[in-house]
Amino acid sequence: MKLIDSTTIAYIAGFLDGDGSVFFQIVSRPDYKLKFQIRSSIAFYQNTKNKEILEWLKEIFEAGYIRHRKTGISDYTIVEPKEVYRILKLLQPYVKLKKKQVEIGIEILNKLESEKSKENFLEICKLVDKFKELNYSKKRTMTYEVVKKFLSP
Repeated sequence: MKLIDSTTIAYIAGFLDGDGSVFFQIVSRPDYKLKFQIRSSIAFYQNTKNKEILEWLKEIFEAGYIRHRKTGISDYTIVEPKEVYRILKLLQPYVKLKKKQVEIGIEILNKLESEKSKENFLEICKLVDKFKELNYSKKRTMTYEVVKKFLSP
């Protein structure tokens, strides 16, 4: 990642607050030991006419991908956990509206790096569930309760 001055970091944090999102999901993964994965994402959205700003962000962060949707909206998304962590830590001091999402996201990623027990994973799932209210998610079906029921003997 390129060296970024604090004014630019503050600008990007404001962009995330206004036209971005931080979200974590529980995803079914039959090939995983516990059969579930925690997926992390940071996304920035913009009208495709203004896609240059997303290309600029991608150039700065040197991670993620850009999609241009048929709706005329483009998004720049970062999903690799180490990159998500790095960016959340960078933006954390400047974010206002999404401060709670950033804090919980960092906590989740820290816990994912530690012990891989069933109990630890369930605690992480509880944290992921907090994103339902923080991000006004309506369709979330994979929850702590679903994972707990599946992992219980």
